Amino acid sequence: MAVFNSRGRSGKTARRLAVLVGLVAVVVGIVVQSAPSQSAKKTYVLGVSNTFFGNGWRDEMICSIKAQALASGVVSKVIVANRNTDTAGQIADMRKLMSAGANAIVINPSDVKKLNPLIKLAKARGVFVVSVDQRVTAPEAHNVTNDQVAYGRIGAEWLFKKLHGKGNVVEMRGIAGVPADTDRHTGFTAALKAYPGIKVVKSTFMGWNFATAGKQMLDILNSGVKVDGVWNSGADYTVITAFKTAGKPLVPIVGADNNEFLHQMLVQYPKLKAAAVTNPATIGGAGAAVAIKLLDGEKVQNWVKLTPLVWSMPGSK
Repeated sequence: MAVFNSRGRSGKTARRLAVLVGLVAVVVGIVVQSAPSQSAKKTYVLGVSNTFFGNGWRDEMICSIKAQALASGVVSKVIVANRNTDTAGQIADMRKLMSAGANAIVINPSDVKKLNPLIKLAKARGVFVVSVDQRVTAPEAHNVTNDQVAYGRIGAEWLFKKLHGKGNVVEMRGIAGVPADTDRHTGFTAALKAYPGIKVVKSTFMGWNFATAGKQMLDILNSGVKVDGVWNSGADYTVITAFKTAGKPLVPIVGADNNEFLHQMLVQYPKLKAAAVTNPATIGGAGAAVAIKLLDGEKVQNWVKLTPLVWSMPGSK
């Protein structure tokens, strides 16, 4: 979860910042409640499989997993497989984690279905798999995610309403084929059906990479395409930078609760019509808490799902 720089924060802004802090509290609540009693004697090895290296959000996710493992008092070791790879690479990493003695594995999955056979094998061997941030469909797995369909839908609805139901929109997606991108696009498309006056003039895959998103937006603006609004799946602040570089007036934009984007919204460009959709990286710690509960023999619902919020300044609503 991004922490906003407090410079220039007004009283109203502080109250709205509390909404984001409250969302963190929801996730932290899951974590705290999961802590076992001090009398527990068993210790566990926790594996982590992440396929997207060098992204700040993913780094925070892994840190929150480690923090929860330490706070639990029952995790003796955390083994992290953290690299840029595809589904085949993630399968190989998960096999290595199992061979290294992981009792449970927290994954951020590269695919919604292709990991299922290995997840089934892991369960047969007594290894729990908890998928965070993005869902998997294996019945043997547990999911701890944001509602990614709602994430796409509510952000798009805010944008389309801000444009009064008509105009040219750019949809900037994440990584093609991964569960979160597919779900967010499903939500975006559902919202689009109710606004026939909105035209998607460009749809890109920026890979949740800030530099890529900025370059794509700059290329679109320099091509002469008229852009009235931007829906961005989370690599957002460089989009605003692209408008400034191109000398174009800022348009309504939807991004995520990233630190720099919030700074642009609240401090740098206070008149900017923008909204951030919440997607806390502390979901990783919540996933670790669920894994520990399962190892302790407790029952946990198969899908712990957070409800995202749209956060905007009063003048942007």
